[in-house]
Amino acid sequence: MFETKIYDIPDADIAWCPGCGNFGIINELKTALAQLEIEPTRVVVVSGIGQAAKMPQYVKAHMFNGLHGRSLPAAVAIKMVNPELIVIAESGDGCTYGEGGNHFIHTIRKNPNITNIVHDNQIYGLTKGQASPTTARGQVTTLQFEGTYVDPFNPIAVAVALDASFVARSFSGNFNLTVELIKMAIRHKGYALVDILQPCVTFNKVNTYQWYRENTYLLPDNYDPTDREAAFKIATDTNKLALGVIYKNPNKPVFEEQLAPYKNNKTPVAYRGIEL
Repeated sequence: MFETKIYDIPDADIAWCPGCGNFGIINELKTALAQLEIEPTRVVVVSGIGQAAKMPQYVKAHMFNGLHGRSLPAAVAIKMVNPELIVIAESGDGCTYGEGGNHFIHTIRKNPNITNIVHDNQIYGLTKGQASPTTARGQVTTLQFEGTYVDPFNPIAVAVALDASFVARSFSGNFNLTVELIKMAIRHKGYALVDILQPCVTFNKVNTYQWYRENTYLLPDNYDPTDREAAFKIATDTNKLALGVIYKNPNKPVFEEQLAPYKNNKTPVAYRGIEL
């Protein structure tokens, strides 16, 4: 088994606040990659803008840090030109579900073989605590002084409704579960969403580590994630949030495998010469 230190950047100037849930996620990601024995040269971490989107700068692997909300199209393009790479799109709830909401929907439709890890702290942390798409109705923030007045976006329900091929939710404070879900997502053939609930210790005083422990539960061992109707019911139940693999459909065709350049030639486009 690999050691996690092979993904370390020792002199990285990490900009996260002490206690931030992002520290848990970076350790969980490195542990998952190490347990899967994936060489850093095979990994590409792609992000947009935000505190979570700093992740590629702190992991020793290939990286692409782009525009706000645009991590998914970049990740899909990278996977298209070199399907041999492990491509991980990683950003926050604002970047992925807000600015990148349209890309989120259509990436699910395409079903590329990528992993989409979302750091869901239910707030805009980088821009100082405004409500994000997943902030609860009525929650007071640095900008919504009288509380938010719209219902939160439900990424799990949307993903199940669109028949995403792998949908999971975890909590950054549950190390073992998060590592296993990331490993399952990477091994899954097709688009894999892992929505990770994580505290923002500076700007979100509601959704704390304790709050997540009290308001989440593990799906039972006998739960069948291929039952879409049951998955949608669980996804829309917001009284307590389910953790685990909520839905999967392993029978969906993979986007890049259907592209014309790969019908008769499996060599990655990135390795081919220019044909005149």
